[in-house]
Amino acid sequence: MSDVTIERARKLLERGTLFKALDEQERTDLAAHAQPRSFAAGEPIFHVGDPGQSMMGVVVGTVRISLPTPKGREVILSDLPAGELFGEIALLDGMSRSANATALTKCELLVLERRDVLPFLQRSPTACINLMQLLCGRIRRSDERMSEIAFSDLPARLAKALLRYPAQGHDPPKLSLSQRELAEMSGATRENVNRCLREWQRRGIIALKNRWTIILKPEALRALEESQ
Repeated sequence: MSDVTIERARKLLERGTLFKALDEQERTDLAAHAQPRSFAAGEPIFHVGDPGQSMMGVVVGTVRISLPTPKGREVILSDLPAGELFGEIALLDGMSRSANATALTKCELLVLERRDVLPFLQRSPTACINLMQLLCGRIRRSDERMSEIAFSDLPARLAKALLRYPAQGHDPPKLSLSQRELAEMSGATRENVNRCLREWQRRGIIALKNRWTIILKPEALRALEESQ
């Protein structure tokens, strides 16, 4: 592996909550095992049920984590930017993937195999605790998403999706998300999302321009989010 790849891997591990417990030499040693992989925008990284013996770190780009539904739709769980790790569940138990991962943009990833990471975790109780905290945080967020879909109405779910997604610009913030993507984030149909967005546009809460959703009144969205 090139020195450039090792240095990228070391910096990724240094930023990540999971491996902060390791000292500099341990991170360098672990980084030496990381393998680079590249994916084009829209390319699948893995699917639910695929064999899983590794975890991955995002060096460049954004990775989308989602779950398929029995009706053939998807529920978007999160979009992970550079610096985030994913696939840790398969790394721990060596079983199949529990979600889909797709390169939302052109991505450069670093892959760490289970056989290389487990010895480090066995030597570092603090890293194990960090891993448990990371997993617990993701389980809590997944539980919150399922609870929102089950018990919140669409305006509240959609408002939350718009507010928590990273926006471009601040005056006003705008998001480049299709109505299909918003439907998958909020657990709704595209048609219902369209009706809700058009109503908000009529009320001056948002503006719709090409693929952009421009948030004009974030306080109104926060009120809708908190109404449930």
